[in-house]
Amino acid sequence: MENKIEVLSTVTVNYQSDLYKLVDALNRTLKQQDLMFGLALDKDDQEKAVFTIYRT
Repeated sequence: MENKIEVLSTVTVNYQSDLYKLVDALNRTLKQQDLMFGLALDKDDQEKAVFTIYRT
């Protein structure tokens, strides 16, 4: 059985220290709908964060 993760959307936003709370709430709430959310600092600009939505 192959696990495939599909990127649905990616957006770059200004980094805020509480963004992880939003991502955590989305992951806890929507995992039953096969959705997963990610957050990472932008490699080129540490003041930006990359928010990604995946279908698992």
